[in-house]
Amino acid sequence: MTCPPRILVLPPRLTASARTLRATALRRGLRIVEATASAVPEGLGSPGWAGWPEGAKWPEGAGQAGSPGDARGTWDTRGAGSAESTGCTGSDGHAVHLHAGPSFADVVAPALGIALLEAPAGWLARLPRALTRRDIRAMTIGEAYRLRRPAFVKSPNDKSIPALVYADGSRLPGPDAVDPATVVLVSDVMTFAVEYRLHLLDGAVHAAGQYAEAGRLRLGPPDGDALAFGRDVLAAAGKTLPSAIVVDVGRDDEGRWAVIEANAAWASGCYSADPDRALETVLRAAGPATALSPHDRAFVR
Repeated sequence: MTCPPRILVLPPRLTASARTLRATALRRGLRIVEATASAVPEGLGSPGWAGWPEGAKWPEGAGQAGSPGDARGTWDTRGAGSAESTGCTGSDGHAVHLHAGPSFADVVAPALGIALLEAPAGWLARLPRALTRRDIRAMTIGEAYRLRRPAFVKSPNDKSIPALVYADGSRLPGPDAVDPATVVLVSDVMTFAVEYRLHLLDGAVHAAGQYAEAGRLRLGPPDGDALAFGRDVLAAAGKTLPSAIVVDVGRDDEGRWAVIEANAAWASGCYSADPDRALETVLRAAGPATALSPHDRAFVR
């Protein structure tokens, strides 16, 4: 049985990392569907979805009327002649995946039957102190307004609250901008000398690379100690993560290793990691809901 190529859906504006993953996906035989405007497909049965020729436009009116992304936009598709497949999925055999930021993914993924995997909102706060080297608490932003000390505050799984060191709670986005019930992670301020991104797949460090040094972007190969620390994290907390996820780790000036944060692989840059192995993590992290393992069902966004 020959399956049609898997499809990777991309947003309108691509980062350098996304362009790398797009090139890798094309080389491996995936079909690329790239939005040129915010539009929401009705699903795999929509006219013109399967077998689009290069440069085809998404049919007029194919968006879901009244949906958040219903701009009735266009889609550009590119494909390769050979297909990489791990089995046919979906009503027409296509397995559809996604690599995009949360706002785009939240609109498009449900329409295409894609399950987005992410870490639980309080995952970082529940890690043992030996893995974080700092106090981290999950609380509502309403509670965080009462902070009277500097703290690093961020959203658990997206960028809705800018990840910054705030002098105190009064500097956070106010209730006119954010629902006071919104959960945030509040941690002690910790400075990292070097930072690495680990792409985790099936309980192993599948790909890795350095992305920062002294707080500035600096790409490089993975460090053996970073990989070893990643394995320690998986041994201690791997069962509390989905099968595909990105975890950032770092070393401070005293040589201590710590988990920085967990990020959804489908929304994360690959930086200097092996793009083939990073893509494999993305495909698992945002793929057909019908192909979810029992373990991963608990981690769907």
